[in-house]
Amino acid sequence: MTPGVLTVYRWELRKLRAQKRTYLGLGAAAAVPIIFVVALATQGGGPNDVAFGRYVHDTGLAIPLVLLLFGSVWMFPLITALVAGDIVAAEDRHGTLKTILTRSVEREQIFAAKALATASYAILAIVIMGVVALAAGILASGFNPITTLTGTKVSANRGLGLVWASLLIYLIPILSIACIGLLFSTLFRNSGAAVVSTLMFSLLVQLIGILPGLSGLHPYLLSTQFDAWQGFLRVPVDWAPIVRAIWVCALYALPALAAAAIVFLRRDVAGE
Repeated sequence: MTPGVLTVYRWELRKLRAQKRTYLGLGAAAAVPIIFVVALATQGGGPNDVAFGRYVHDTGLAIPLVLLLFGSVWMFPLITALVAGDIVAAEDRHGTLKTILTRSVEREQIFAAKALATASYAILAIVIMGVVALAAGILASGFNPITTLTGTKVSANRGLGLVWASLLIYLIPILSIACIGLLFSTLFRNSGAAVVSTLMFSLLVQLIGILPGLSGLHPYLLSTQFDAWQGFLRVPVDWAPIVRAIWVCALYALPALAAAAIVFLRRDVAGE
């Protein structure tokens, strides 16, 4: 009997739990908020030049929002790339793909399971960051109301909901990065090359966003979509960047995912 996708997905999750880079990425997602809060508490001051930076000592709800701003540059793309760039290439490194196919597992099931496992890891990293940042921030600065980008103060309970809604929207470009990393992992068959290429792609897109004369491309860059969550921190909610992030990220993610699937399904493993 051929195993189902969920069975293969559980195999992939067990593989991820056995890999050091999985814990490296998740550990970074947990450690960075703690380091950030400790630095704020011991050194005073704050990143007043960024959105919500002036409120980090007034409410713990500002901590994860500031980290979302900083994390889009390198932290979350790197955390995502650590697994996305390795999940297919690892089979080449260990020579295990042919062995997997002897279990009467279809290639479509293997690819779907790897894509789901990659997405699960990215989601878990964001959740861990959010939980740790909120916990550390509330312990240091309290569970107090937060001021939105339009100057309206909202209650702590509502602010907590807005933080989680922001994290959800932040996942959209993160999952696009995961799809691109999966493509590089499938193409290059080398974990190091795939991880570096994924991170370089993310940095290159951000570089394009700051080059003079290319402002017309800015709304359609993947890097811009990392700021879409700020629409929730306005009163009333600004849905335009959120809706744009959904379809723009889809333009990056879906072709990359489809290309990765085509390469994976057509690859010759007979001689491997």
